[in-house]
Amino acid sequence: MSVRFGVFVPQGWKMDLNEIADPVEQYEAMTAVAKAADAGPWDSIWLYDHFHTTPKPTLNTTFECWTASATLARDTTRVNIGQMVGCNGYRQPSLYAKIASTVDVASHGRLYAGLGAGWYEHEWRAYGYEWPEVPQRMGAFREAVEIVHKMWTEDRPVFQGKHYQIDGPINQPRRKPRFWLGGGGEKVTLKLVAKYADGSNVGNGDAALIRQKLAVLRDHCDTVGRDYDAIAKSTTIEVDPSWSTAQTADRVEQVVEAGCDYVIFYIPRLAYDHEPLHRFAADLIPRFA
Repeated sequence: MSVRFGVFVPQGWKMDLNEIADPVEQYEAMTAVAKAADAGPWDSIWLYDHFHTTPKPTLNTTFECWTASATLARDTTRVNIGQMVGCNGYRQPSLYAKIASTVDVASHGRLYAGLGAGWYEHEWRAYGYEWPEVPQRMGAFREAVEIVHKMWTEDRPVFQGKHYQIDGPINQPRRKPRFWLGGGGEKVTLKLVAKYADGSNVGNGDAALIRQKLAVLRDHCDTVGRDYDAIAKSTTIEVDPSWSTAQTADRVEQVVEAGCDYVIFYIPRLAYDHEPLHRFAADLIPRFA
């Protein structure tokens, strides 16, 4: 199986820009990683859709996801650009579809448009978004995915749902970016992946969980008549700084054996040291290509 690889750029969410004082220099450090990936064999760069830092909110930089996606689209020429994943609660879905169409044009068709239901409660409340319970949040996500698909494939789509309504919005330029859905919910998310998505992200590097979720996804694909192999099956691996390239490759082998054909790395301290990015490009990615 040929495996493609992506990497998160340092965006601030994981406190990965804190050793740089100037916000302009922080942004340039993020851009420098994107350009380094663009120059190598990496298939994609990724951003998180968060406003506050993790593991707890602090008074430190977190760059906004879609603004950064647009600028990185113009700072690179080859690499694909994705969000893992866009939070549905932060943008009305028809607006999300319009934003994604715009960034897809700006990137010359290199967008992986990510969407998920959202989970970071304190962030929602801090920014003034109502925090719904899981059934309501997932119900809104289900409707949002359908609306986004309509916005990308119909001239004047109409939708009347419990959570959202649209009445003939014109989305020009009408584009259909590659659509990635994040999450492993078996009753909602994976059904939506089978019906609408070009890519899925599950498991966070846990091979047993990946195997379980992808079996469910395959069943959903069979039910709706979708080609399972047409969907990119990705997971995220957070690289421990102590791992060698061989140890990292072992982790990749585990998730590939579980069914993934796409691996997205989060590599700590890339804002300050590009060496792991170049080492993986030279020694790890060719093993799986």
